[in-house]
Amino acid sequence: MNPGEPEHSGPACCAPGRPRPAGEAPRPAPALVGLPSAPPAVRHTIEQVALPGGEFRMGDATGDGNPGDGERPVHAVVVGPLRIDATPVTNAGFARFVAATGYRTEAETFGYSAVFHLALRAPGDEVIGPVAGTPWWFGVRGADWRHPGGSRSGIDGLDDHPVVHVSWNDAMAYCRWAGRRLPTEAEWEYASRGGLDGARYPWGDDLPAADGSWRCNIWQGRFPAYNALDDGYLTTAPVRAYAPNGFGLWQTVGNVWEWCADWYDPGYYTRSPREDPRGPAFGTARVLRGGSYLCHDSYCNRYRNSARSANTPDSSMGNAGFRTVE
Repeated sequence: MNPGEPEHSGPACCAPGRPRPAGEAPRPAPALVGLPSAPPAVRHTIEQVALPGGEFRMGDATGDGNPGDGERPVHAVVVGPLRIDATPVTNAGFARFVAATGYRTEAETFGYSAVFHLALRAPGDEVIGPVAGTPWWFGVRGADWRHPGGSRSGIDGLDDHPVVHVSWNDAMAYCRWAGRRLPTEAEWEYASRGGLDGARYPWGDDLPAADGSWRCNIWQGRFPAYNALDDGYLTTAPVRAYAPNGFGLWQTVGNVWEWCADWYDPGYYTRSPREDPRGPAFGTARVLRGGSYLCHDSYCNRYRNSARSANTPDSSMGNAGFRTVE
């Protein structure tokens, strides 16, 4: 941020945390008690994939991990059966939630969110300034899920793109309405692997494909100044833009980061239980998985099954969304 602006707090991988004045604690999550559940006509409509559960090796088996992220040790984990969204929640799906409840996201109530500099669509007086340490991110007044690049942007024609600028708290509000929940980190990784134990990506170990085609929406070119758009997208892609994994899940890596239920702790794998791990009992940041359209080897190679990141529960940004389970 510019001098005089609040500093960022919380871990920041490919997206900054919610800025707040020094010494100010994160505010409590919005109360969900009065939020109505969905009537049958508008209940969660994202396609479901039923998974049997079972044992898999969780963690970085290929040696690509970022040491500080806590992707090791590789350890055996057993998860139970689950039904998971085939795609992230889309703009159209989130719009149904908002129409049914009148919910306002934290980006809307705070009045600003984080936008990548090349995606910025806002007048200069609405740009708070670059984020310390990640100057390609700007705090932008008026940026929210309906205006992903700022007040001069919109989501017309983007119904099938993943919703962004939703915080962990916002995702939990949607889950409360839809009768769903966020996946645990272990459930997410099990589902992303698509049955390929130890593989780097949902489809195997190679990127791009042998014919040179791209299998996910990430950055090509020189980050953060030039994107060659070899995969066709500067920011989000439609949720079914690339082939699904072996379980039938679309785009678990690239496109947008996905919130998980767990608190984040880089040392958790050293003490994680084997059966249905739920993450630490407390923390300051929630887990994000899968990477986004901004990931590039020169900066962030977290578009992998085992890659981990985190952010504060009230943070929102233009490259993070969510999918749900039951």
